[in-house]
Amino acid sequence: MQKIYLGMLLGILWLSQTVSADNTRDVHATVDRFHSAAAAADMELYFGQMTRDVVFLGTDGSERWQGNEFREFVEGHFAQGQGWVYLASDRRIDFSTDQRVAWFDEALDHAKLGRCRGSGVLLLDGGVWKIAQYNLSVPIPNEMVLEVAQAIVTLGVVELPQDSKAAGAGAADAGTADAGTADAGAADAGAADAG
Repeated sequence: MQKIYLGMLLGILWLSQTVSADNTRDVHATVDRFHSAAAAADMELYFGQMTRDVVFLGTDGSERWQGNEFREFVEGHFAQGQGWVYLASDRRIDFSTDQRVAWFDEALDHAKLGRCRGSGVLLLDGGVWKIAQYNLSVPIPNEMVLEVAQAIVTLGVVELPQDSKAAGAGAADAGTADAGTADAGAADAGAADAG
């Protein structure tokens, strides 16, 4: 009897590993097609990798598009043959316990922006992985984050609340995790070179 249970347990473990490996391969393929389609300005293939109500977050703090709004933004660029090329590497993928939600982060190289970061969430929809959210960011080294944050404030893009101006400087000087992960608004690159 114990041999039967052990055999069943081993079978379940093998099956779950196989499903996980298949899902990992399929998520990689979906995100790779997403990037390839963007480089080729292929509207149908690009949006074929996403849910209808996808959320795309660009490098600028004002860049949040959802569903048709993102489609219209992309269509304006792709119609002119303007895609964008980001070369992905070092992608890490994780899954929910039911293997129906995946999230990832990846390093991206871009001709003008240099090293960027992409992250996102995919949903298993009818047996096909679709990107539900994608976030494109430009990591800022901790040693530069205060300078970049001040430049953004100087541009008038954001304004610090009165209470936080004095208190925030001390926390940022300490190199907090929040300060280290802030994303700069790449003004000339955000709208022209989205995802």
